[in-house]
Amino acid sequence: MGDVEGQNLTVERYSGDGRPEGYADLTRKIVDRNPDVIVAITNRVAAAARAATGTIPIVWTGIEPIRFGLVASLTRPGGNITGITVEAGSEIWGKRLQIIKETVPSASKVVYLGMRGDWEARTTELSEAGRQLEISVINVPLQESAPVEYQRVFAKIAQEQPSAIIVSDMSDLLAYVRLIVESIERSRVPTMFPYRAYVEQGGLMAYASELTDLVRRVADDVHQILNGANPGDIPIYQPTKFEFVINLKTANARPHRAAIDPRPRRRGNRVRCPGTWN
Repeated sequence: MGDVEGQNLTVERYSGDGRPEGYADLTRKIVDRNPDVIVAITNRVAAAARAATGTIPIVWTGIEPIRFGLVASLTRPGGNITGITVEAGSEIWGKRLQIIKETVPSASKVVYLGMRGDWEARTTELSEAGRQLEISVINVPLQESAPVEYQRVFAKIAQEQPSAIIVSDMSDLLAYVRLIVESIERSRVPTMFPYRAYVEQGGLMAYASELTDLVRRVADDVHQILNGANPGDIPIYQPTKFEFVINLKTANARPHRAAIDPRPRRRGNRVRCPGTWN
């Protein structure tokens, strides 16, 4: 788009290190730098940034901005925030459960792994899809995203003896992708993840939006704002392209092979299945 870092663009990078309790101090530090735009990854970071400033434009990436109170509407966000949502509505959870059933036809009990309070936003879609697929979906919530809490929750999941696990897309879990994948691998329970990053770390499969395209949309929003656009007038972008990704090494290591399309397009260590769940 013509913006070149080091020439007409300066990018300052900050990290919250996966510790939400420090986001308020971090965003105040960023606001004190008086940037032209803040790019906020995850809902909690965006909420902290918006609390710190009502004037500096914010380009956000996360999920369900209306439910989390970040914007007033998708078409006209209002205020000083715009961005992209990485999901395309609640129906994606039914699709993920459907893929689990096709992958593990004998599945009768699926555990939903998410944060406390997250289940209420998913229960309708997952429960309805579960009834149609003859699957019982149960919630085993995390009280916080911390190593000791994951240890407790995975011990609880082992007691439940589920046929499969479905992992929440809440950003709180992203700080511990590797820990989550390793814990699930020890249990050898087939798992549906919400992002490709989990599969690249060894997770079995993911049905998710194609993040490369979405990141380009973030760049487009930033470019528009740097050229005078009002963030509140830029519609929130929702994805239209999704990919079903499988880690073949993990699939081959399992006692029950995934029942996937035998004619996939292969790309390295993953599989893209054409059409079936688009």
